[in-house]
Amino acid sequence: MAVIVQGIRSVIRLLARAASVLAPPLLRIALAAPFFKSGLTKWDGFLSLSPAAVFLFEDEFKLHIFGHVYDFPAPAAVALIDAIAEIVLPVLLVIGLATRFSALALLAMTAVIQLAVPEGWANFHLPWAALAVAIVAFGPGALSLDRAIDRWLAAREK
Repeated sequence: MAVIVQGIRSVIRLLARAASVLAPPLLRIALAAPFFKSGLTKWDGFLSLSPAAVFLFEDEFKLHIFGHVYDFPAPAAVALIDAIAEIVLPVLLVIGLATRFSALALLAMTAVIQLAVPEGWANFHLPWAALAVAIVAFGPGALSLDRAIDRWLAAREK
């Protein structure tokens, strides 16, 4: 019986080690994908913001706060910032650079999206928020530029 228990414990340790390497990049990719896809729809070519992106923030998206509906302030500027963030932050997440900051920024974007599209909470915003919080909590993982830079800096200090 002790041999079986020891074997099960060994398998569990092996699974935990493998998951600790694979989970962080999968979390990063899962959070990055919907934002990057959305970001791609906001551009009409390189550095040319789509008029549809501005239209969304001018006419479609409204902030729902405490039972009232408000327009976005400076919708053209917000559309541009959003379009840039939806491309840059997912790329940073996937490569694992400035990972915790990128996830935190996407968490903030998710909060704003929740205010603009409150009915999306259960299907979209909650999973995005959970992914972002997990990335902030657990970090970029071993397969990331953040970890490579950290190792390089640690080696230089010696």
